[in-house]
Amino acid sequence: MDLSVLTRPSPRTSLPRTLARIVLGLMLVGAGVSHLTVARDEFQAQVPGWFPVDEDVTVLASGVVEIAIGGSLVVLSRWKVAVGLVAAAFFVVIFPGNVAQWLESKDGFGLDTDAKRLARLPFQAVLIAAALWSTGAWSALRRAGRADDRSDG
Repeated sequence: MDLSVLTRPSPRTSLPRTLARIVLGLMLVGAGVSHLTVARDEFQAQVPGWFPVDEDVTVLASGVVEIAIGGSLVVLSRWKVAVGLVAAAFFVVIFPGNVAQWLESKDGFGLDTDAKRLARLPFQAVLIAAALWSTGAWSALRRAGRADDRSDG
C-alpha cells in the first residue's frame, strides 16, 4: 500500500464534504472544551472501570486530544486526509468507553437506561464514517490500495 497517498497535501473537495469536516471539527472542539469544564463528571461515566488511569485524568487528556483533532479538522485542510485518519482512529479508540458505559450501566448525558446506552453505540460508526468521508480519507485509502495493486502486477 502506497501510504504516501495518505500524507500528501489534499486536493480540493466538495462544499458538502468541507462543511461536514468543519462541523465535525467544531463538534470535537466543543466536546473537548466540555471535557475540561462543564461536563467532566458526565464524561467520567464513559471511562471503563477497568481502565488503569484515573477517570478525571482520562477525561482531561481525551478533552485535550479532542480539541487538537477538532481544531486540526478545521484549520489543517491541506492535511485533511491524515487528520481524518487520526480522527477516525480516535473514534475507534474511545468506543470501548461507550461499550463500558452500557455494560457497567453508568448514567451520563441522559443515557440513563441500558436501552439508551445500547442505542447510542451504532452512532460511533457514523462518526468514523463522517471523519473518513469528509476528509477524503476513504478515497485516499482506495487510491493507496489501487497503487499497491498496480505495483504487485
